[in-house]
Amino acid sequence: MLQIVYAYYQKGANDIKAAENELLLSLRRSYDLYHYFLLLIVEVTRQYDLMIEAKRNKYLPTLEELNPDKRLLNNRLASQLRTNNALMKYAKEHNVSLADDTDFVKMVLDMIIKSDIYAEYLVNESDDYETDKDFWRHVFKRLIYNSQEVDDFLEEKCIYWNEDVEIVESFVIKTIKRFEKDAGNEQELMPMFNSNDDYDYVIKLFRQTILHGDEYRERINNNTKNWESERVANMDLIIMQVALAEILNFPEIPVSVTLNEYIDAAKYYSTPKSGVFINGILDSIVGELRDEKVITRN
Repeated sequence: MLQIVYAYYQKGANDIKAAENELLLSLRRSYDLYHYFLLLIVEVTRQYDLMIEAKRNKYLPTLEELNPDKRLLNNRLASQLRTNNALMKYAKEHNVSLADDTDFVKMVLDMIIKSDIYAEYLVNESDDYETDKDFWRHVFKRLIYNSQEVDDFLEEKCIYWNEDVEIVESFVIKTIKRFEKDAGNEQELMPMFNSNDDYDYVIKLFRQTILHGDEYRERINNNTKNWESERVANMDLIIMQVALAEILNFPEIPVSVTLNEYIDAAKYYSTPKSGVFINGILDSIVGELRDEKVITRN
């Protein structure tokens, strides 16, 4: 949302429909990444099969190469994902594939094989569905999450994935945890939106941010008079504008929750001091809105 609103103003603020379509496209690409990560489990397992087969067919294979450990190959979660109806259907309909990303798959496989997680998995006496799930959950949580190599590849792969990687990885971890053996290939995946309300929230927040932008910015300007305009970062203005749109149009969301979310966003998207600055300005504006009886909730 923040990036799309920022881009909207950078482009001249004259095509709200195009910006809205860009927002929806970015959300769709995030959902593509979610399926891409699940397919990664399948492809890493398949690559491992190819690797051990190639070693077995060497001219002079070692005893270990002739009798490789097949625990990863037989991982029950990977097998379940390989035939998951929802995953396969989405991948086909939206052209999500790792077919051209063999080097990336090999890199991830190599990272896994060299890890303590894999070593512990091979010697784990528990050989069951839950153990197989935990293995992949730990792979994502401890290896793939915050991996610079993975982030660099995904950023180059799709411009929309740059800021989405961490949150999507957390969704993958939640999905793995929710998988059930008895669900078989009918196991449900996480939806793009939890409900129609979530979709409506995204669209309404964007539209209100833009349509009432002048009104929100006037309040912001009135509370930043002691600051030189050129010293206020554009992203700080955007963050406060979107925050006000949420505060004024979504009474079901506590004001304190909104403030915390956007102050955290400022620390990530803007300058090191933006969080403190935005907290002060928004706190002042919220005080005004309460004095005017525009809002009454905490």
